[in-house]
Amino acid sequence: MLQDKSAEPPVTQRPWLVLGILCIGFFMSLLDGTIVNIAIPTLIHSLDASYDQVLWVVDAYMLVFSVLLISTGRLGDIFGYRRLFLSGISVFTVASALCGLAGSPAQLLAARVLQGLGGALLFPQVISSILTIFPPRMRGRAFGVFGAIVGFAPIVGPVIGGFVLAHLGWRWIFFINVPIGVVTAVLALIFAPAMRSGRTHRLDLIGVALATTGVSGIVFGLIEGERYDWGTITGPISITSIIIAGVVLLGLFVVWQHLQRGEPLTPLSLFTGRNFAVGNWIGFLFQLGMIGIAFVLVLYLQMARGYSPLQTGLVLLPNAVLTAIGSAYAGRLSDKIGGKYILMAGMTLLAAGLLVLVLMTGPHSSAWHLLPGLIIIGIAGGATFAPLQQATMDGVDPRLAGAASGVSSTTRQIGGVLGTAVLGAILSASLSSALHDEAATQATHLPANLGAQFIENTTAGAQQFSPPTPPDGLTPANTALFERLGHEAFAAGFVDAMQTALLASAGVLVVATLFCFLFSTHRENDTARPSTAHRAETTAQD
Repeated sequence: MLQDKSAEPPVTQRPWLVLGILCIGFFMSLLDGTIVNIAIPTLIHSLDASYDQVLWVVDAYMLVFSVLLISTGRLGDIFGYRRLFLSGISVFTVASALCGLAGSPAQLLAARVLQGLGGALLFPQVISSILTIFPPRMRGRAFGVFGAIVGFAPIVGPVIGGFVLAHLGWRWIFFINVPIGVVTAVLALIFAPAMRSGRTHRLDLIGVALATTGVSGIVFGLIEGERYDWGTITGPISITSIIIAGVVLLGLFVVWQHLQRGEPLTPLSLFTGRNFAVGNWIGFLFQLGMIGIAFVLVLYLQMARGYSPLQTGLVLLPNAVLTAIGSAYAGRLSDKIGGKYILMAGMTLLAAGLLVLVLMTGPHSSAWHLLPGLIIIGIAGGATFAPLQQATMDGVDPRLAGAASGVSSTTRQIGGVLGTAVLGAILSASLSSALHDEAATQATHLPANLGAQFIENTTAGAQQFSPPTPPDGLTPANTALFERLGHEAFAAGFVDAMQTALLASAGVLVVATLFCFLFSTHRENDTARPSTAHRAETTAQD
């Protein structure tokens, strides 16, 4: 157990034990954002579901999770972080059991929505609890643990999912959460402090409605945009109109928060702290650029190189391990020198790692060719998550920890969703052009009557990020030739498109690095620490 003699005594005598308990629930909520992806083909077959239905099973979790973070963060300030965490882990555990028991796509979708609610309830309470139970000089190390999980969970999800699918079946992807959730809830009841403000609060219901509907419009539009080709959904309703409506509602939300004289859902005074405002903008850009790394590499390994989901997860696993280890050390360094310069170094290294991947990756590259770039990205990732969180929260009044964590989490979720949408569009556009050129070259090796169809089928693969399927009625020899040339064209075209996408991500990370210069050069922890009178308002009274 880490000790800090120079720091003021923590609220609880076992802060690291409490953090470990909270992080189990946090890990589960992040894991379920990616673990289901690997089961998509199995779910289509087992539940007799369409591809769109299964995609909604995946997207519904992230949609509900993202849109509720502002509200659930503030609810933690009002009702207590432990109480909200226990509510979240209970809902998440029950929903996991219902997911495993689902007998139809509709039942699974409903259970996933409930799972997203549980994840949204528990997620912000982890950040809020760090600000509450750790004194300022220990928070870097605590956020190091937080950052390790943020980097590790999304990568290890496909590995765990592939193992469970191979040995237990898809239902156990969800059932495995049940005993873990029950144990976590019991441990939280025993060891987590019951922290809540001693004064009466009220919930800004109008603010909740505006924030939830506004973020819903933006996130729904970004998630579903590609499915509707960024056009009309039905009648006069289009993806563009939904996103614009979401932005307008968020604008009204900000106006309403400014007019509130009681307790706003998101106190705008948070943004008077320079580091919080700058940190949220950098967090948005960071997720915008960072989200593309795993997204593009997974597509490359599976679709261009033919790796299985489990093999893909194992290739990316060293990257996740390095991120987890690096986060712990970066957190300690942040306690000593502040997060600003470590964050700048980390994001610079991330951009450099992407450039190494661009230079080392080709149509026939093996996992070993990816390793140098992945090592750099893994180390760099460890030097970003914890310092970014610490620098953003530096100076936040602990009484507003829930509101602050909700805002910062939502900002990054929107950045990640937008990054996925933008990167998917860049990748698809670049791939369509590259595939047409590669297909025209490879078509010369086919019989003349197949050339035009080969070019058409190969170019169409840009929409599904997959090699072309041979048409029916070909001889076995021509089918094999069509498949081989199609795969070679796709692999070469995808590498060209991937290099464009990774360079775009590197550019975003460089911009985010430059914004780090706007962080305050002095640490705000001491100036923003609440007075003794204010600290006395926080009592254990669940």
